[in-house]
Amino acid sequence: LFASQLTLTRCSAFVCSAQLSSALSACLVHVSMFLTKSLVIKVYNEDNTSRAVEVPTDITARDICQLFVMKNHCIDDHSWTLFEHLSHLGIERTIEDHESVMEVLSGWGMDTDSRLYFRKNYAKYEFFNKPLDFFPDHMVSLSSETNGIMNHSQLIQTFLNSSTCPEIHGHLHAKEQGRKSWKKFYFVLRRSGLYFSNKGTSKEPRHLQFIAEFSDSDVYTLLSAKKIHGAPTDYGFCVKSTKCGSPRDLKLLCADDEQTRTCWVTAMRLFKYGLQLYQNFIQPHQKQKASPMRSISENSLVAMDFSGHKSRVIENPSEALSVAVEEGLSWRRKSCHRLSSHGSPSTSQSPMSNIALHMAQPWFHSKLSRDEAHRLITQQGLIDGVFLLRDSQSNPKTFVLSLCHTQRIKHFQILPVDDEGDLFYSLDDGHTRFTDLIQLVEFYQLNRGVLPCKLKHHCARITL
Repeated sequence: LFASQLTLTRCSAFVCSAQLSSALSACLVHVSMFLTKSLVIKVYNEDNTSRAVEVPTDITARDICQLFVMKNHCIDDHSWTLFEHLSHLGIERTIEDHESVMEVLSGWGMDTDSRLYFRKNYAKYEFFNKPLDFFPDHMVSLSSETNGIMNHSQLIQTFLNSSTCPEIHGHLHAKEQGRKSWKKFYFVLRRSGLYFSNKGTSKEPRHLQFIAEFSDSDVYTLLSAKKIHGAPTDYGFCVKSTKCGSPRDLKLLCADDEQTRTCWVTAMRLFKYGLQLYQNFIQPHQKQKASPMRSISENSLVAMDFSGHKSRVIENPSEALSVAVEEGLSWRRKSCHRLSSHGSPSTSQSPMSNIALHMAQPWFHSKLSRDEAHRLITQQGLIDGVFLLRDSQSNPKTFVLSLCHTQRIKHFQILPVDDEGDLFYSLDDGHTRFTDLIQLVEFYQLNRGVLPCKLKHHCARITL
């Protein structure tokens, strides 16, 4: 019964009004493209502010991102991304850099709340840098040619090479079509499509039931899987046909944790676009190499000791940590000798000037709640080092560092430390102190210290 409910059905343009509306919308968009070489589109930001821009009909997602980066004088770190947000379905997806935006718009229904969002996504191509973090061993089966042993670059090659046959497998919750209940099944993802087994974990052809293939489908994440779709967890995603826009045509799935969901979604993107994704990834880096400007990778930064007559690289982690702590104390001592506006030595800045400094930083998000911080970091990419600072909701006099590590978001309280009337900030009970949050952030961008990883990518919000 479940097999028949999940089997992909053919859609007729006249079956339901939603499909008719979608077809009519697509027709109107194509007519507009035929009559004019440009079109006005509206793009939204994190805070739901929007901006309408006139663009050529052949514009790609990358082109639109570049347009807004220039208009808003943003730093182009290649993480800016265009998202397709379908509120009426409670789903969204990354629009790949090479995709035609007009083709995306042509798939929208006339009376649906569909939007384009412009925001950062640090995880967009991170699987090329750290594929082993995205594809756990227990979820990936490789062809016999590899003997099951390969490094991270070879793992990605198996997805990009059409002659190899990697396979993703594992248990997922699936929503029965036309019902509110979810059931757990064993799923298999291959180049030919997505399947589930009607007999335990069997992969025999007679036990595998076809769900969807990706030449005419896209993978989306569920925005509120529990609330909107009644899923057992919030790690939901779905496969949506580009030909059918009805909610009942969605193939709703749900994982038990974020790493599992990320693995499935990333593999589906790779199977659908293959080598094109890699070309999207390397294109900005090729432009950088052609530029005379010299860029320095954060991976080239190493711990250094400048205390002696000659500098040296510190290779011992324990020694690096002790030097990091001493560096923090050194920053504190230097700040104690700053001159005030009257020319007299000032041991620390006033609380009001500190607040002004913090508020001006792109990584400081003031009154953001814990849940809102979690949502913002999730939206901008669950990779190591994505962070933001915010006011503490439980203690108004303190701040909180929200940081992503191993696809989990952790929150660290930044406590004020009073030292003989001078105010400092600390993450480690006063062992390492800073006169303001700017110094704290700069320190932990270079030194891990008590944190699980360095601060790498700050969550940014801009007004369009």
